[in-house]
Amino acid sequence: MESIIKSSLANSITYENYRDTINTLLKEGKSTGHEQSEALTHYSELNVTRMNRLDKTMTVADEFAEQLKDLKGDYLWLVISEGWCGDAAQLVPIFHKMAELSPNIDMTITLRDDNDALMNLFLTNGARSIPKLIIIDKNTLEVLGDFGPRPQGAKQLILDYKAEHGVVDETAKANLQLWYLHDKGLSTQKEIMAVMAAAELKHDVV
Repeated sequence: MESIIKSSLANSITYENYRDTINTLLKEGKSTGHEQSEALTHYSELNVTRMNRLDKTMTVADEFAEQLKDLKGDYLWLVISEGWCGDAAQLVPIFHKMAELSPNIDMTITLRDDNDALMNLFLTNGARSIPKLIIIDKNTLEVLGDFGPRPQGAKQLILDYKAEHGVVDETAKANLQLWYLHDKGLSTQKEIMAVMAAAELKHDVV
């Protein structure tokens, strides 16, 4: 695993570069990823609007902000994402805001389709679901935990919809986006901080 982590870190970019990459490709009528389609490009355009809004309006809750500032360990947050992913558009800006608050976290992003070996280590029920936030000890490169592709409430919404309707259609996706809007990132922050608390305990640094 360590060699895959090292390779993926070498193939990762900053949040700012990630946003720039998505915007540059959209000017060419493309999305990130190996597959190209009008639908994926359309989703990418929607996601740029979502990320712009979150960059301006999303705030980290005071409780979690203090916890982030008080971290004792040194961490790498390695995010697997793609520009067309609706969940990633809602979550990656939150990851970025949280990482910015801590001097002990360096966050980088790697694209799913360019990092098969890494993605295959973090499948969700056998699927290449994104985004994935991988929490790594900066000094040893040990993986201490991960989060994603959705917070629990969002996962349950989709599970319930699929149980009732048999599919995840555009209505389900619209409902999911509304869930994210109303949640304001709080569930994501809470769940990530639970993973971080476990990471701190694992290395006896609390």
